[in-house]
Amino acid sequence: MLTLSEINIYPIKSLAGISLQSSEIEERGLKYDRKWVLVDESNTFFTQRDFPEMALIKVEIENSELKLQYKRKNIELLIVLFEFEHSKIDNVIIWDDIVKGEFYNKQIDDWFSEIIGIKCHLVKMPESTKRIVDEKYAKNKIVSFADGYPFLIIGQSSLDDLNSRMENPLPMNRFRTNFVFTGGNSFEEDNWKKFKIGGIIFEAVKPCARCVITTTNQETAERLPEPLLTLSKFRKVGNEVMFGMNLVCESTGRVKLGDKIEILTGREL
Repeated sequence: MLTLSEINIYPIKSLAGISLQSSEIEERGLKYDRKWVLVDESNTFFTQRDFPEMALIKVEIENSELKLQYKRKNIELLIVLFEFEHSKIDNVIIWDDIVKGEFYNKQIDDWFSEIIGIKCHLVKMPESTKRIVDEKYAKNKIVSFADGYPFLIIGQSSLDDLNSRMENPLPMNRFRTNFVFTGGNSFEEDNWKKFKIGGIIFEAVKPCARCVITTTNQETAERLPEPLLTLSKFRKVGNEVMFGMNLVCESTGRVKLGDKIEILTGREL
């Protein structure tokens, strides 16, 4: 039996995540997931790939605001309102996409700039912005500020398999996934096509290529060679290392921990 065991969101791209008991499924991803992003002075996004200390900014959601706290320095708590009078609407560059975003004020920008060490801006994706998923893999689907796809799923058995090959096991938070499930064989998500979590239908569209963020300790921001070193020995496809499956949804609604996962079609069927 396959069972949903974790639900995670990352409201501000590349900052610390939040584990949930349940979440709303929206077309562009889990509610609040990667709804915000940090950009540099050229309005280009950046992540833990460039600044691993971003992992140390803790995020909480309370009512209609984000509460942010930096774990390393004694810096005052920052409140970010969901609804705000934006300083401007401007283009934001994320990978090959250029989309419109709402910019916060200088006080909020300065808080992040002090921690990260460069001048930067916090940006929210408005509902009017429709960032299109790569149509080679999914037609007429939209996504938030996530790298490329609305959802990511990984089986706990897949992580257990990986950890069995390494001297020091790693937690699932290295992979910043939205969904974790228990049951089944290791890497069986590789072979899924369409499936249900509870009553929501998802489609697995592409394996997830992993980057240096997986080598960053999410509690300390320390960066070491694993797990990419081990993954590259048995999960390499071309020049990329794969772990987890990217998803889009065919319906919206709500999922909760303990929901059963039903495989509808597989890639080999």
